[in-house]
Amino acid sequence: MVRNGSTEGIRRKSSTGRGSRDTPDTTGEAATGLLSRHKPRASLDVSLFIKEAQLLLDVGEMSVEGVVDQMLRAMLEGEPMTSLAEAKSVVFVHDSGHLFPERVIDLSRGGTCAGPDGDILDYDQTWVVAMCTLPTLQKRHMAVARLKHPANFGRTAKQVRLFVLVLVPSKEKGTKNALETARTFATIIADMDVRQRLLEAHTEQEFMQLVVKQTQMMTTEGVVLSVPSDDNEPEEGEKFCSFGRGLRDDLQRRSRCYIQDFVDGFVGNKTLQKTISTTFFLYFACILPAIAFGILNDHNTNGKIDVKKVIIGQTLGGLFFYVFGGQPLMVLLTTAPLAIYIKIIHTICEDFELDFFSMYCAVGLWNSFFIMMYSVFGVSRLMRWSTRSTEEIFAIFISIAFAVDASRDAISNFKRNYWSKNCTVDLQALNVSEAVNGTLVAPLDCHRENSLLFLLLMLGTLWVGVSLYNFNKTPYLEASKRELLADYSLPIAVLVMSFVGSFLFADVNMAPFRYNDENGLGLVRVQSMGVGAVFGAALLGFCLSLLFFMDQNITSAMVNNPGNKLKKGSAYHLDLMVVALLNGLLSLLGLPWMHAAIPHSPLHVRSMADVEERVEQGHVYEM
Repeated sequence: MVRNGSTEGIRRKSSTGRGSRDTPDTTGEAATGLLSRHKPRASLDVSLFIKEAQLLLDVGEMSVEGVVDQMLRAMLEGEPMTSLAEAKSVVFVHDSGHLFPERVIDLSRGGTCAGPDGDILDYDQTWVVAMCTLPTLQKRHMAVARLKHPANFGRTAKQVRLFVLVLVPSKEKGTKNALETARTFATIIADMDVRQRLLEAHTEQEFMQLVVKQTQMMTTEGVVLSVPSDDNEPEEGEKFCSFGRGLRDDLQRRSRCYIQDFVDGFVGNKTLQKTISTTFFLYFACILPAIAFGILNDHNTNGKIDVKKVIIGQTLGGLFFYVFGGQPLMVLLTTAPLAIYIKIIHTICEDFELDFFSMYCAVGLWNSFFIMMYSVFGVSRLMRWSTRSTEEIFAIFISIAFAVDASRDAISNFKRNYWSKNCTVDLQALNVSEAVNGTLVAPLDCHRENSLLFLLLMLGTLWVGVSLYNFNKTPYLEASKRELLADYSLPIAVLVMSFVGSFLFADVNMAPFRYNDENGLGLVRVQSMGVGAVFGAALLGFCLSLLFFMDQNITSAMVNNPGNKLKKGSAYHLDLMVVALLNGLLSLLGLPWMHAAIPHSPLHVRSMADVEERVEQGHVYEM
């Protein structure tokens, strides 16, 4: 085993009981080493140390002993007093005639990460930092081996790609001993993005520059040392409702990253490819429910809010939020609960003979007022009691709602066409058929083929999309092409089945949705409303604001989950304020309201991420 190994590793549950959303991606203070306690000195040490480090790129050896042999030979060339056998005797210890590597420090596996159950922390098994002390050494040495293929180095290191070995003389001062040096380099490569760039580096010079650049960024900005804390958690001694403090903190935190948010969409390996594929994915993922809910609102409001208004509102709302919002990964949509709420308002207006748009605008403005109050007084801190189970239940509810909505449309089409009375009556009794070349001709109002094509296109789109999305799990084609097909699964499925329905079955008459060109964009003409109507609008606006509060914050919590490894922090209060202003504007224009939507927002994060599968104790999960 490797000597000087202090612990077996960390495997514990979250102390707050809130699940993985409160669990940091690294082990915090234990990981910082020299970079946290001696930042300027550590940056200088790393810059000088990495220049003399031995870099072994794309090592083909698969055993830990073979890799260590290559690293020690390279490190001990300038050490005449230390032999290879002596160094190996310190690096390894014999246990029943076998050699086993031991965990070095808490971060020797890249810290810990949330396991598949959300609460248990487990090792990141892709890298190892080993250290040992030799009395005969003249100076510190370090070697980094990048393996060509993942290697099995032990029970908790089964997929190692990066192996760092540190040798330090015995008589070295405390800030430069083996433990502190190993902690320093463990902190550097603890970031998954940094490891990915190191694995993709083509030359030794590029590899060294990445390490030095990461060190400088960590010591000057402190961005990567720890995941930003959850701003929903009030600090000790802090008042729960501090006026404007949460909003001010969000503005200060996110303003530093505002320009970088735009740059990050274009700079980096495979970044542009991911951005383009995600753009196509979001277009089809947003336009389809916009059309569906537009048709639903059209039916519920007798054409006052139709498909055109939903698409216009979607466009304006999306641009407004992505310019002024704090978390650009969230996707704003009008949802089924909002469509039902609009129907309730329309029904009330018909019952009490009120102008729909005046009442709609009043409810929307009251809703925006209450949401602003939630943002200013930091009510989003209530979400600290929202556990992961709450988020998952809410996500399941939304997913079921989408599935039920699709099934309801299919059943409605079958009732209107396939099970129509015109198709089930006795044709000879009604004398509505005639013989043409010995074949009975069905009535003109019977369109069973319409329903069958509807079902074919619906299930076909689902099958093509899911098949392409899971294509990266198959052995076909290359890995990059499989990933490309998975990224474009939804656009390909929609386009292919649209072509099938429009061209291969062009003779089947599918009823299109209504697009009213006359219903344009303009300010709502607010008519005089009585005192009772104003207070009724306030009550409806308050109830609507609770729906917005829950949907917006739960979606934001799912996007900012530490498992997604976001680095720039959350913006619960700022996003809530932006949503309030946006919906106030939409109310004045008579457009449908919108807020952060599930599952589109988590899927947006997923489509932008680099995901890899891990196998741990027989279970396959994604990181």
